Amino acid sequence: MRLMTFAAGLFAATSLSACASLNPPPAEPETIVEVEVVEEPAPLEVAVHSGDFAEIQQFTTPGGASVWLVSEPSIPILSLNMAWKGGEASDPEGLEGLTDAVTYHMNEGAGDLDSLGFQTRMEDLNMSFGCSASNNWTSCSASMLTDNADDAMALIATAFEDPRFDEGPFERFRREQQVGLKTRETSAGYLAWKAQSQALYPDHPYARTKTDESIAALTPELAKEQMRKLMVKDRLLVTAVGAVTPEELAPMIDEVIADLPETSTLPETPDIVLPELEPADPIVVDLPQPQSLVQFTGPGLKRDDPDFFPAFVLNYSYGGGGFESRLMKVLRIEKGLTYGIYTSLSPGEHIQTWSGGGQTKNESAGEFIQGIKNEMEDLVEHGVTEEELADAKAYLTGSYPLGFDSNAKIASQMMGVRQDELGIDYFDLRNDKVRAVTLEDVNRVAKEYLNPEDYLFVAVGQPEGISVEEFESEDPAEMESESED
Repeated sequence: MRLMTFAAGLFAATSLSACASLNPPPAEPETIVEVEVVEEPAPLEVAVHSGDFAEIQQFTTPGGASVWLVSEPSIPILSLNMAWKGGEASDPEGLEGLTDAVTYHMNEGAGDLDSLGFQTRMEDLNMSFGCSASNNWTSCSASMLTDNADDAMALIATAFEDPRFDEGPFERFRREQQVGLKTRETSAGYLAWKAQSQALYPDHPYARTKTDESIAALTPELAKEQMRKLMVKDRLLVTAVGAVTPEELAPMIDEVIADLPETSTLPETPDIVLPELEPADPIVVDLPQPQSLVQFTGPGLKRDDPDFFPAFVLNYSYGGGGFESRLMKVLRIEKGLTYGIYTSLSPGEHIQTWSGGGQTKNESAGEFIQGIKNEMEDLVEHGVTEEELADAKAYLTGSYPLGFDSNAKIASQMMGVRQDELGIDYFDLRNDKVRAVTLEDVNRVAKEYLNPEDYLFVAVGQPEGISVEEFESEDPAEMESESED
């Protein structure tokens, strides 16, 4: 009886449950959720150049930056170089040092971070970032761990977006410059350069130098204005090496340059045509010291000159090859006149020179200068030997890969090629161009470019062996005042 009662109750409960399921509660109104559709960025157009030393990926970011990238996944470090056409030569007259003020302050505070805060943040991120300038270029470089790249690049972006140029760091910059102005008057290298520039291109921007007055005239406001003229999108070149893809790097670069002006106008830097020199004895700058610094400068070649590579190879045998060069063998090893002497080619955009220098005792300065001229004349008359040519080519080709043994070096090598507009295939062609140089090429170039009468010699010190009647000695203070007139 109890069993039947329980069964009847279960049946009734089941029936009620079934009835309830047949009459559900009214449905709540539907909620419409708007989903924002995020457009994927257009795929980057990447041109890949597979060369002997590296595979270079060439692309332009959506923000307009032209980039050369070498992806190196095995090393978790990103090295980045940025360079803008325009540098110290664009400083207005009377404001020499303005571009240096810009580059000095790029890591001295930005946004909410003062100088110490910015430096501390870089240290926390295990990164480096700094800027510098030459006559023709303003450059910034950075290095960071790939894992920290987003945060590191965000910090760099702040430096370009909202640099502080605080009075504290700016006053420090002024003090450091003023100390440099005082110490340069006893620097033989500076005095030699000053005498050379005043003799060869006195009215060119390259000959202008900072003064106490120009440094005192600089202000944070002027530096900010100059920054916006120098660092613009349409004059920017970028090179990078590291464990990063083009798709990862492009948005980081665009974040950095987002607030830069599209373009600006800078004064054009004129080309320098070296004057034809009359036969003359060295310019002497008096500086009380036991040794004389001797520097000599003559006409050089542009990078696109067909004779550039013959000159490049010749320079190694002449004075650029250390103890393998003629000048070192004769003037140091045989005659003991110097500890070291060098020569170098400078194929600049606006001036091309072939120059060299070394130091000797004051009493041997005349013999030292004559020894340099004698070796130049010997190269003009007799040229180099087959053995010297082979040694030069072997060293110049064999040592070239050493310039690619780190991320930073590769990024720097690429930037140099970009600045000189040598083409992305230069790394593959360079050694072949060296190997193609013949003995006839080298000796023809020697006859054309190494005539001593085409060179300006400057001696800084108290050199002996040069007749007083044969040179005009200039006091450094007088030279400085003349340059300011």
